[in-house]
Amino acid sequence: MDIVYTGDRITYKVIGGVVDFFIFAGPSPKMVMDQYTQLIGRPAPMPYWSFVVSRYAEAGIPLEVIWTDIDYMDGFKDFTLDPINFPVDKMKSFVDLLHQNGQKYVLILDPVHIPTFRMQYLPQSSPFDGLWLDMNEISNFITSSPSAGSTLDDPPYRINNSGAQIPISTRTAPATSLHFGNITEYNAHNLYGLLESKVTNQALLKLTATWDDLAYSIPSILSFGLFGIPMVGADICGFSRNTTEELCRRWIQLGAFYPFSRDHSARDTIRQELYLWDSVASATKKALGLLYQLLPYLYMLMYEAHMRGTPIARPLFFSFPQDTNTYDINSQFLLGKGVLVSPVLKQGALSVDAYFPAGNWFSLFNYSNSLSVKSGKYITLDAPSDHINVHVREGNILAMQGQALTTQAARKTPFKLLVVLSSNENSTGEVFLDDGDEIEMGKEGGRWSLVQYNGNISGSTVMLESKVVNGEYALSREWMIEDATILGLSNSVVVKSYEVLIKSGGNWIKSSMGRTTLKISGQFSIVELSNMSIPIGEEFKLKLNLRI
Repeated sequence: MDIVYTGDRITYKVIGGVVDFFIFAGPSPKMVMDQYTQLIGRPAPMPYWSFVVSRYAEAGIPLEVIWTDIDYMDGFKDFTLDPINFPVDKMKSFVDLLHQNGQKYVLILDPVHIPTFRMQYLPQSSPFDGLWLDMNEISNFITSSPSAGSTLDDPPYRINNSGAQIPISTRTAPATSLHFGNITEYNAHNLYGLLESKVTNQALLKLTATWDDLAYSIPSILSFGLFGIPMVGADICGFSRNTTEELCRRWIQLGAFYPFSRDHSARDTIRQELYLWDSVASATKKALGLLYQLLPYLYMLMYEAHMRGTPIARPLFFSFPQDTNTYDINSQFLLGKGVLVSPVLKQGALSVDAYFPAGNWFSLFNYSNSLSVKSGKYITLDAPSDHINVHVREGNILAMQGQALTTQAARKTPFKLLVVLSSNENSTGEVFLDDGDEIEMGKEGGRWSLVQYNGNISGSTVMLESKVVNGEYALSREWMIEDATILGLSNSVVVKSYEVLIKSGGNWIKSSMGRTTLKISGQFSIVELSNMSIPIGEEFKLKLNLRI
């Protein structure tokens, strides 16, 4: 089937079969995704560690997962190990070392279902943490001869199959093949990918190491999110062709904020480990350092995707549907509703023209750098070689943690709340916590916690409070909010006092006071609250009294 969009209409060119049309009325983009994923199924949850060896540690670069492509196989045969390059004893020692470091190991495996087969040898010889199912379709690399006179194998109208006008059976099972119930492969072929996507996650095509493909990765990721597949990312630095230092540096700055972030390349290209160039290593540490701080926020977005089908990476129009200027923007994207990523996509560029919808925006690398936009407009931002612009908008509350080299270590650091106040709306946010490996997030009776945050400013008072939906798991882990940063207050304010009340055993108890720091930056103040020691699983109220 070919689909042609001409601005005012969509034309479907089909060669037969059954077409069902479903119309999702919304009216908001978020409600459309909710309705759509109610039909096709909600996205499966991904483990906490999926959101991000020795040389990496030496360079101080976070490394969460090692992925191994088909090179580990003996003659590219599934369920085998190459005895020369991947001997069993060394593979087990290598994977054991990863696990000791709190890292994970994932193997590629071509999708297949053999009802009478049990995979025992491979996990015993190389204990992996996940399987990477390649080629989300029935594919055998062999073109079958079309059946004589078949209009399915060789139809009069040839669709645009992989960029060429070729028969639909090229490099796959014949369209006339019969499935159970005498259903032809023609009618079942495109169902395979949909059905498999219910139990795995889909990444992008193997992009080339070019600036065009770097830019192309953004609309591709956004499209997959709107298809109901939120855990997606391109091959950082490019898969085929030799990459360059500058391209790899800019790609990791962007790729750090893909929902699925992985460096991957073909075996016949130059090595592109992120520690090989000093400038790339430095940019990687900076970008991934912020990513690791945002992991609780990203995991919350995974929970939202699983429960309501909402993408993790979103087009700007998703949060700002009333701003028609956002409709055609595909060089930036949002993480959740209010974190804006504006990468450099052109060779040699040291600035980027980024679109900002109305509101106050603050750099997540330096809260002192802020932008106030009355109505949406493009702003030219400095983007030196080691920097990517990432901003948070007013009206958001982000749960964050500290930097580390693995998620296992990061989860042991104290929590921090970043509260971005707005004079026009309440600031809201959530945090979802479990052990990071649950098959079903938020299931009834499961070990998880969900806490909602709300903040606002009224006159000379700032209020921040939490609502605990389920706090038992967080309390069992003794997770604490130690610090809070409050942005969006006028530069003329003075903090007179603040108090924290924590609900324990049904009673509100006044907490001991932490330390308050006030910093003036441009038109805004930055208020830092530290040493608060608020249990995440307990409800609290924080009141900040100001002199304006």
